Amino acid sequence: MKVTNLDERIHVLDSASNVMTVIKDIALSGLQEEAFYVLDIGDIVCKHQIWKEKMPRVSPYYAVKCNDNLIVIEVLAALGIGFDCASKSEINKVLSVGVDSSRIIFANPAKPASHIRHAAAVGVDAMTADNESELHKIKKLHPSAKVVIRIRCDAEVAQCQLGMKFGCDPIYEAPNLLRLARVLGLNVIGISFHVGSGCRDPPVFYRAIRESKILFDLATDLGFKPYLLDIGGGYPGDKGTSIDKIANVINEALDEFFNTDAVHIIAEPGRFYVASAFTLATSIHSKRSVRGDENSPNSVTHNMYYINDGVYGSFNCLLYDHQHVTPIPLKKGCGKIYPSSIWGPTCDGLDQVVENIMLHDMELGDWIIFENMGAYTLPVASPFNGFPVPKVHIVADENIWHLLKDALPLTEDHFVIGNTPANLRLGLGISGTDTNAWRNSNIELTSSEILADVTNPPTAYIYDYLEVDL
Repeated sequence: MKVTNLDERIHVLDSASNVMTVIKDIALSGLQEEAFYVLDIGDIVCKHQIWKEKMPRVSPYYAVKCNDNLIVIEVLAALGIGFDCASKSEINKVLSVGVDSSRIIFANPAKPASHIRHAAAVGVDAMTADNESELHKIKKLHPSAKVVIRIRCDAEVAQCQLGMKFGCDPIYEAPNLLRLARVLGLNVIGISFHVGSGCRDPPVFYRAIRESKILFDLATDLGFKPYLLDIGGGYPGDKGTSIDKIANVINEALDEFFNTDAVHIIAEPGRFYVASAFTLATSIHSKRSVRGDENSPNSVTHNMYYINDGVYGSFNCLLYDHQHVTPIPLKKGCGKIYPSSIWGPTCDGLDQVVENIMLHDMELGDWIIFENMGAYTLPVASPFNGFPVPKVHIVADENIWHLLKDALPLTEDHFVIGNTPANLRLGLGISGTDTNAWRNSNIELTSSEILADVTNPPTAYIYDYLEVDL
């Protein structure tokens, strides 16, 4: 495998280091000017442990669209998680790390024809549909597909509503789709729904699961043998949030309506797994002090700070994901506090990150940190106006290293051990490390039987870091 200086391996931190010490070491080195991320894969592992503890019956299928960082996908694959893909490119990215096609659901109810053909060619059979034309398209292009009918059941409060675009009416439209699928000879294996991303209405899951049970019974009466319930996404992932209330509702509803091992339950969490794992560091490159008080023309009334990332980059989440971000100055402030605003680096007047906040006076070169930046940020970021998308530095503590270093698709070659802060500060990435000192693992990924009638062993991948471009 060819490795370039743009690639980033996982830096194993010693016991005295953590995400914030790494950020400070990079930011205060005097060598870093661009914005950057620090990804803590231990946070992802912790989230997986929480998920399995809170909802043991529900198998997570990570929503790739939320954050398609390759290391994120590899870590989740090593944990045995499935994947919710929305396009052939996402399917290819997941397959490229050795994930078996049986661990993928093509959960886009409106798929381009070429993407359905590609799914058929690579063995991705499970896919969603919510309208008649999609069923006809699947019949023509992938007649052996395992079809999941997606219904609409919207949360009253959600960060991003999805029902206006996807999901058929469970009472009137879904029964007709089941009958049409029967006429077409398609194999309907289950029902899915998505209450909305960032759900703040836990009872909606109970209503959606109840509606799904009614349709399961109808599908059975029509001669289908449904065995899959996909309860979609909507699970919060920021620091300080909890899925406890949602999990309690889901577990209660599953016990009431699907109290059988014959039905496999999956979900499509995205932000739950990655939101808090990514921390963004930005620096102030320009500053404008507004003096607008007629009575005190020399007094500062407002500070405008211009940072090296904005709404066309990582902060697109403000526009597309309805996020609210909290700036955290890296240096502890003192003295007078001013009304302030924070702006991105482009020439667009809409490029505003924070409209109005009280901050201590800061200077050029000072750093501002933003937590919970892992969901719907990097996949949508663009280099508009020529400003680069921030680099991601990846860290883990020794316990996480021991857990994952031999779990394919991860191998010891994915990790760097040593003076991690120095490597990160200098931007060396993988450089200066003797890769021959590592050995490859032959442990296979754990296969999933949820979406496949028979288990297909995944392809074993061996990673060989041989060539380094500097």
